[in-house]
Amino acid sequence: MSDNKMVSKVRGPTDPHVASLIYQLRKASNANEAAIWRAISKKLKKPRRQRAEVNISKIARYIGDSKIVLVPGKVLGAGEISKPVTVAALAVSEKARAKILAAKGKVITISELVKENPKGTGVKILG
Repeated sequence: MSDNKMVSKVRGPTDPHVASLIYQLRKASNANEAAIWRAISKKLKKPRRQRAEVNISKIARYIGDSKIVLVPGKVLGAGEISKPVTVAALAVSEKARAKILAAKGKVITISELVKENPKGTGVKILG
């Protein structure tokens, strides 16, 4: 008799915080008819190694006239930023947080951004 057991593969993120965020984004997308939140939830369903890692220099380069930037991954501290900008991300390094705050910007979570801006208007996605 063999010990062949069926092994089920885990689908989606195993981190409960990310899984609940994905659920919240899908719910907000349906409630507010905002496709941006569904797109972000799809990006967050990817494996951790495939998520975006964006440096401060990239945010400064591509910000344009937007005041709100969303990174479906981690913000890293390489580079400089001079404009005040609100950055919503899954994670932010301490160095990046310090640079954003020094430029009179703001760092918030993706959940806070969904509550502040349910339609997702004026949000630029990087990553």
